Amino acid sequence: MTFRHLFIVILVLIPALGKGQQCNNTLSGKILDFHNKTPLAGATLYISELDVSALSDFDGNYEIRNLCEGEYELEIMHPECRTLLFSVAISGNTKNDFLLEHHLEELDEVQVVGGAVTKKTNSGLEQRLASEALVRYSGASLGDALNELSGVSSLNTGATIVKPVIHGLNGSRVLVLNDGVRMQDMEWGDEHAPNIDINAANAISIVKGAAALQYGGDAIGGVILLEQEIIPVQEDTLYGKTILNGISNGRGGSVSSELSKVFKDQWFLKAQGSYKRLGDQDSPDYTLSNTGIAESGVSLQFGKKTFNWGINARLSYYNAEIAILRASHIGNIDDLIRSINSGIPEIIRPFTYDLQNPRQEVTHYLGKIALYKRFQGLGKWSIQYDYQNNRRFEYDVRRGELNDQASLDLQLTTHTLSTDFKWDADDKLVMQLGLMGRYQENFPNPATGVRRLIPDYKKSDLGIYASAEYKIAPDWDIDGGIRYDYSQIDATKFYQTSRWEERGYDQEFSDIVIEDLGTQLLTNPVLDFNTISATSGAMYSKNNNTFFRFNYSLSQRVPNPSELFSDGLHHSAARIELGDLRIQSETSNKLSLSYEKRYQDWGLTIEPYANFIADFILLEPTGVEFTIRGALTVWAYRQTDSRLLGLDTS
Repeated sequence: MTFRHLFIVILVLIPALGKGQQCNNTLSGKILDFHNKTPLAGATLYISELDVSALSDFDGNYEIRNLCEGEYELEIMHPECRTLLFSVAISGNTKNDFLLEHHLEELDEVQVVGGAVTKKTNSGLEQRLASEALVRYSGASLGDALNELSGVSSLNTGATIVKPVIHGLNGSRVLVLNDGVRMQDMEWGDEHAPNIDINAANAISIVKGAAALQYGGDAIGGVILLEQEIIPVQEDTLYGKTILNGISNGRGGSVSSELSKVFKDQWFLKAQGSYKRLGDQDSPDYTLSNTGIAESGVSLQFGKKTFNWGINARLSYYNAEIAILRASHIGNIDDLIRSINSGIPEIIRPFTYDLQNPRQEVTHYLGKIALYKRFQGLGKWSIQYDYQNNRRFEYDVRRGELNDQASLDLQLTTHTLSTDFKWDADDKLVMQLGLMGRYQENFPNPATGVRRLIPDYKKSDLGIYASAEYKIAPDWDIDGGIRYDYSQIDATKFYQTSRWEERGYDQEFSDIVIEDLGTQLLTNPVLDFNTISATSGAMYSKNNNTFFRFNYSLSQRVPNPSELFSDGLHHSAARIELGDLRIQSETSNKLSLSYEKRYQDWGLTIEPYANFIADFILLEPTGVEFTIRGALTVWAYRQTDSRLLGLDTS
């Protein structure tokens, strides 16, 4: 056969091959809700390479005809669902049902920029700061940003230490969750600010009500949630941002930058870092000597997020070195009286960026890994392990080589394992059950040359909770929950014999003495606490712009180690603090009402509340003690009943 004849045969066979390609296949099936298998009407199915589409009917049925055999990328869109991509292989007539997360788009939506929203709980008024609002506070602190929300204020210790206050409560009564991790950073001190880089958060929420039980039963004030950005895993993209701030008071500024990469296979990677530097701050008439700050933070996040399962790992580092106003460092009562009577600080020096004693230095490491899995027709199961290491140094004004030696050196290590299951197979009812275990060790370095304020201790926690939300009518929602926690604190502490007898411990706690050293006693207090927390409430909504809410919550808080064991000079507070082994858990009964009205361009919120706390733990001055440094005030912890009444409007 010549080449000419072969060419003619090929030309004849090519049309025949084309006729052999079957393009009369049909893809059909149903579009269903992942939770309860109810049909989803109005879903659009689109094959971009063929530019063909179909629409699901009232029963969720769809049909795409005249398809050739092969593999196609099918895009499914629904008004109340996140758009998903599926790979479909066509070989003859093919039937395939697709499951969509009907509520996913609603849950992921950022609804407001500062204001009240109903996102995580129904009966408790939730407030939220979104990323647009946080940009304004990029060079400030968490406490400064939260001041923008109604019912939230701040406790400022000096120029740069800011602690959030919710409905008059702070410290251990306000829980801070950073990307799902409950912060463990010695929050018991009034001058211990949260060890958090605000630039690492995409939104901040204040949560009360049934949803707060998931994070802890001791949130008497509330829960502060720092939330990460929702990564758009459906797109192969690279994006980021950089924020620069100049701050005149302190003659410095801050820089924050982040970069996110999402890959085609739905893996993602995010890196973030920030740095802040200020020198001495100024008043109108003089320099506030030794009020500078150096702050830095770095975080790395990576994982994979699909509809059915996901994994998320995060590592972060935070460091802050905070100078304390030199003139505020009170060595004794005479210094205090002289400072009060003086119109200006006794120590005024030229401006400098140097951070001198007295000062604090805090380092916080955080690592976590979290996984979730969705079960068809049931709900979502999650499990998380997190690790934290918090190191705190407090430097006093000391002589010679001791000036470089920290007077307080504490290291707190925490391991937490938690898991929960959220059942949402019913459109009207959502239930959640969770379990948490935590182990913690505190090590106060004895090499400081100063009596340790907080002793060595080991703390174990176990918690279990259940909560539910139910829509009883189109305009009415109710929610409720209950939580049980068990805590054990196993401490090893030296007491001065004179202090032991002065506090009356020799009569009540003689069984915990393990060694008598004459002037000192070595003790091993092991304390067990059982607490119950509960909440219930209701919400009425009208026309999606008027809301009435009622919530009752019962909270019990275990005393923190400072309230139990403090025994000595707290250098950054310049006072002697005394804990009490007799202190028991405090119990809060809180009632709150709220009215919210939303208009097109503005809104109104009114929230009265009453909080009755039995055995409220407080620190108060009790006298003066003479030391080698002179006379110092003595502050002691005690318990009483308290009543907090308030009204928030915005």
